[in-house]
Amino acid sequence: MRKLGIYVQVPFCQTKCTYCNFHTGVVANSWYAPYVEAVCREIGLHRELLKAAGVEWPGGFGHPPRQTAPVQREGGTLGEELAVDTVYIGGGTPSLLDPAHLQNILNAIRAAFAADLVEVTLEADPETIEVGKAAAWAGMGINRVSFGLQSFSDKELIAAGRMHRRADIYRAAPMLREAGIRNISFDLIAGLPHQTKESWRRSLDELAVLAPEHVSTYLLEIDEGSRLGKELLQGGTKYSAGAVPSEDEMAEFYEMAQEALGAAGYHHYEISNWAKPGFESRHNLKYWRREPYLGLGAGAHSFSGTERWANAHDAAEYVSAVQGGRLPVEQHEKLTAESALEEELFLGLRQLDGIDIARIEQDYGVVLTGRFDPLASAGLVERTGSVVRLAPEKLSVSNEVFVELLR
Repeated sequence: MRKLGIYVQVPFCQTKCTYCNFHTGVVANSWYAPYVEAVCREIGLHRELLKAAGVEWPGGFGHPPRQTAPVQREGGTLGEELAVDTVYIGGGTPSLLDPAHLQNILNAIRAAFAADLVEVTLEADPETIEVGKAAAWAGMGINRVSFGLQSFSDKELIAAGRMHRRADIYRAAPMLREAGIRNISFDLIAGLPHQTKESWRRSLDELAVLAPEHVSTYLLEIDEGSRLGKELLQGGTKYSAGAVPSEDEMAEFYEMAQEALGAAGYHHYEISNWAKPGFESRHNLKYWRREPYLGLGAGAHSFSGTERWANAHDAAEYVSAVQGGRLPVEQHEKLTAESALEEELFLGLRQLDGIDIARIEQDYGVVLTGRFDPLASAGLVERTGSVVRLAPEKLSVSNEVFVELLR
């Protein structure tokens, strides 16, 4: 039985971080209930809405239509073909929602899909955690919380426009533990304004003390989609742009994270992700393994195995469309064999286990060996039998490797 992942996008924040290039917004909390109602409606009507939007999902998914017999197919019924085993509620800051809103979303998923949920993740900012909220999350089946803490330095957090401070991290993490949530992930960003080698080392050390089960470390993205990125590209000084570390320093910070997290017992399983044994993100692994996932909400992306599509990013447009019985699908793409192969290569290589060339050659009817020879000669990839992986010391320049590979 194939396992379906469900992603729910909550595009609301308390404030817009200076480095953020996501389609999120700061809105009054009166927006929350209508948005959640629209998401629940999309969940319940996903079959009809996707069909009307011209999206095909091979084999179908979800429970069989009401008042009809299950459709018999090889390997089981239609409703059994794709069982939901992971849910990821991200954003934005979904921890801003009332627990009742989150409960409604999970109830709708359980009603519409064959759900055996082994991992239910909620993204949360430290300052939004409360004892009552944490207990309610655990009670409704949320068993993993991903903290967007980014840094343990108040100076860096203030410059980045974050709402929380170092003390909030130390206050919030025990609340989750006491509520019974035993799978916690911390996010760090290498390259924030005012970050130094010493402050980055302190963040890594403090993280190790709190010992989350999972860690994601990202390099600061510099593009015009964020206020800070635009200022950097224009050579300005707003948002502490002049205090952003150089690309070489960011690469050094990443390598420091590799060393420190490895020494603290974390397994480096994907370019940006480390986990204690058994705590790899089951949901995110679906993305890198090209397994099917369904995105719900404004701006959410989906993948069926043969098609990719995304909902419109504007939350008001999304709510209006769903209330009117229409799904505002955009960026709808039916994958060609060539684009699917490219995805196999660069998504597969993001995983430190690498890719099995023999398997891909057989699946796609291609010969790949020669494509990796120049990269191997340059020390950018390593090959063991039919498995190719990025060289551990070259992970900080992985984007350059991908560009060369896909030329």
